[in-house]
Amino acid sequence: MSRPNRTDRPYDIVLFGATGFAGGLTARYLAAHAPEGLRWAIAGRDPGRLDRLRAELPGGSAVGVVRADVADPASLRALAEAARVVATTVGPYLEHGAELVAACADSGTDYVDLTGEPEFVDLMYVRHDARARETGARLVHSCGFDSVPHDLGAFFTVRRLPEGVPLTVDGFVTADAAFSGGTLASALNQFARGRRMRAAARDRARHEPRPHGRRATAPPGVPRYAAEVGAWALPLPTIDPRVVLRSARALDRYGPDFRYRHYAAVRRLPMAAGGVAAVGALAVTAQLPPVRSWLSARLAPGTGPSPERRARSWFRVRFVGEGGGRRVLTEVSGGDPGYDETAKILAESALCLALDDLPPTAGQVTPAVAMGVELTERLRAAGIRFRVVAERSAGDRP
Repeated sequence: MSRPNRTDRPYDIVLFGATGFAGGLTARYLAAHAPEGLRWAIAGRDPGRLDRLRAELPGGSAVGVVRADVADPASLRALAEAARVVATTVGPYLEHGAELVAACADSGTDYVDLTGEPEFVDLMYVRHDARARETGARLVHSCGFDSVPHDLGAFFTVRRLPEGVPLTVDGFVTADAAFSGGTLASALNQFARGRRMRAAARDRARHEPRPHGRRATAPPGVPRYAAEVGAWALPLPTIDPRVVLRSARALDRYGPDFRYRHYAAVRRLPMAAGGVAAVGALAVTAQLPPVRSWLSARLAPGTGPSPERRARSWFRVRFVGEGGGRRVLTEVSGGDPGYDETAKILAESALCLALDDLPPTAGQVTPAVAMGVELTERLRAAGIRFRVVAERSAGDRP
């Protein structure tokens, strides 16, 4: 396993998709927070738009420009070979992401994205994990709100519980935010691909080794009133519990028997019932191609909420962990989850891979496995809060 050093490639980080909505926010964050001497570039298919973006960035004259197109595999290979880390916001990833993952795996280039698409992640594992292990590439998917607050939050919680004992963690998500056209397109695409998603998961299970002598599970749970957070808890079928599960299977610190459940936390029962009905209706209508196209057209990819709406947005994830006679309540929270904080998380993940002294690993790995403590500290310094709310013996009443 060999990893490219600082001098054998022109750029430490290349941001692909920089002229899109999430990409532009990420580029602006990097321009404002990149340390002196970082060699980075923006990439996309339209040189004119890239040049205009670079002109708007603080210190933009030092930012490189790389032309690359998802329809041109040779350009993606050249992009991967020019960077130590590639960060991409170009989705839906099932449609636009596979060639770049392949190029990074072959080139030994670290890779981060924003995908919340389980099928894509499973397909990339089967196709490219082994090659990435050979070249030393770290392929780290879901480095935005999907799924860093949940993955690192569970990891943060586990590290406050005893070692070597069975552990349970429940995560409860609350947020107030709007979403973009790209997010809507990805969600509709997933709802329409349930059968293929399950097939990809089964194929991955046939290839992926399980931990020896340990067990980790992520059952969906059932709707319930969760007194520990004072809200109705609705099972949340996102990619997040899958990411937490893979971290638990990879790291001994999660103990010999680990269970994680993932919920949306809703204060009022009518809102909970309405949310379930809305998601169900969207899942059904997404099966019909004309309806899916009509819904996608309501919010075009590349568009997103205004700065004013993002300024009012927030998220909070509370984790209840138990094991070894101890119980801990922790919280991860921040501002606009879908865009401002997602751009921050993606940028800090790329900086972490490029600059920090991290545990040796390669292949498709989760954020907690690749960057755990180091990325947590980066995000804390950047304003995302990780805190312990309460700790007590498991039998004590609050």
